[in-house]
Amino acid sequence: MRKPQSVCVGFFLFIFSSLFSLCFSASTSIETSIAPMLKPILPAIVNVRAQVKVTDINTLRQLQKQQQGNDHPDNGLNPPVSGTLVSMGSGVIVDAKNGYIITNAHVINEAPTITVTLSDGRHFAAKVIGVDKPSDIALLQIKAKNLTALPIGDSNQVKVGDFVAAVGNPFGLNQTVTSGIVSAIGRTNLGIENYENFIQTDAPINSGNSGGALINMEGQLVGINTAILAPNQGSVGIGFAIPANMVKSVMNQLIQYGDVKRGVLGVGAQDITPDLANAFNLSMTNGAAITQVLPGSPADQAGIKVGDIITAVNGTPVKNASDVVNTIGFLRVDSKINISLLRQDKSITANVTLSDPKKRQLSIQEQDPFLYGVGLKDFDQLSPIHGNVQGILVVSVEEDSNAWHADLRPGDVITSANQQPVKSIAELKAIAAKAKKVLLINVLRGPGAVFLVIDKES
Repeated sequence: MRKPQSVCVGFFLFIFSSLFSLCFSASTSIETSIAPMLKPILPAIVNVRAQVKVTDINTLRQLQKQQQGNDHPDNGLNPPVSGTLVSMGSGVIVDAKNGYIITNAHVINEAPTITVTLSDGRHFAAKVIGVDKPSDIALLQIKAKNLTALPIGDSNQVKVGDFVAAVGNPFGLNQTVTSGIVSAIGRTNLGIENYENFIQTDAPINSGNSGGALINMEGQLVGINTAILAPNQGSVGIGFAIPANMVKSVMNQLIQYGDVKRGVLGVGAQDITPDLANAFNLSMTNGAAITQVLPGSPADQAGIKVGDIITAVNGTPVKNASDVVNTIGFLRVDSKINISLLRQDKSITANVTLSDPKKRQLSIQEQDPFLYGVGLKDFDQLSPIHGNVQGILVVSVEEDSNAWHADLRPGDVITSANQQPVKSIAELKAIAAKAKKVLLINVLRGPGAVFLVIDKES
């Protein structure tokens, strides 16, 4: 009785082990190489060469410093020769029909001469369609036939642990592929760009990789390689890529308008820590707490208040303050949005039309042309040189403001306006409001004093 049973068991074990071997063999044969995925899309990765001729050595050094930066893998900068600055980076063809190529803004850095080299060795002069420095995205165009475009994937689907490949031209070595995994998503507050929502990867990224592609295993573009976090610009497995969805949003605006005109909501926001959640009687830490609402801003006009909690923008959940910045930061001027809020445990919705920051700035400037951009503080001090001084301390002055052009500087103490003594900000503003073309002010500066003329039309 036992013998037939052992034969039966042995037979099934043989079948199981054979199937396991076949499955294991098949799976390993598929997973040992990503060459089949890469082969059709590698021609979409190009070399970008930007060249700037500079006669002023100070300007040359400034351009070098801007291109090198602190965290960008410095574009493979070559030393200046005869007043020429050359940077080498990468780019990604995203539209074969129209010849559109995405790269980093810091790769081309306002260069008048940009050359794109394809994987087959062809060279083309590139036209700049548009540049968005806050996101570090630039869109180029070449006129060429038989181009290969890399399909753009949904970067919102990228997860930690996904396998990815980075393709670019590190150190001028064309069509270099490195691989790794997604180490983190949603990286912010790195101080690399104005708008940050980086995909972090351990796929090695080096000098010259800027503007290259981060590709998922489906052969789709999920990010543009932009920066590394490493001493001496060496790769230690911490690289950052701009998510493809962010890239696509900027690209569409550059194609349609030639620029990115961001709308302004007019709020300050803060992440919700466990302590803040407890203080606000919240059961979660997702969302962003409104800490400031600018007077006359779209948020102010929509009734948004300090202490409101933003939970979603246009139906997309908000995890933290960076989500608010990145979501609204890529919406164009005059965009109509709805913001979901929590106010004292009650859910409300605010409908907002984003405004043009420049128009708002001009409006405020028109209301106070003489003192716009000047930070002031009431001042009362006993000075060994000037005696008992009562006036207004200049705390800050925005560059390019009328007051700045009049040579008003932080540290000055305003003691009179239009030959009338002033002891408070209210008195100064009252006189400035009545002034017509110019405002004459007397300021104490160090041990001396000077008269300054602020021109309304400067």
